[in-house]
Amino acid sequence: MMPELQRMDWMPSPPLAPIDSPLDLDHLSRMTLGDAELEQEVLAMFAEQAVRLIAAMTALPAETGALAHKLKGSARGIGAFAVADAAASLETAIRIGHNQPHAFAALKEAVAEVRTAIAAILKH
Repeated sequence: MMPELQRMDWMPSPPLAPIDSPLDLDHLSRMTLGDAELEQEVLAMFAEQAVRLIAAMTALPAETGALAHKLKGSARGIGAFAVADAAASLETAIRIGHNQPHAFAALKEAVAEVRTAIAAILKH
């Protein structure tokens, strides 16, 4: 027996991250099952973790790639896709041995932007 196939109309996918915010709040809501209190807790934890990881990476020690990977996963979990992309770029720069300071600067900038957005959300 063949499974029955149903026709689905095509619809455009939403952007991975909203243009006007460094956080995809819809993604965050899905990841926290719409629990606003949990969203705030996760955002606060991410902001603290990001500061610690950036500080640990400042001198670009040997473990920077692993730290960037950790930050990338956390960022994807909360919808901070620009941070995740910047962390992935740093991982690549480390792997190929090229442009690490520039990639790290871009990551720091992305983290600063998302931390500003998180601070504004947590004030409400």
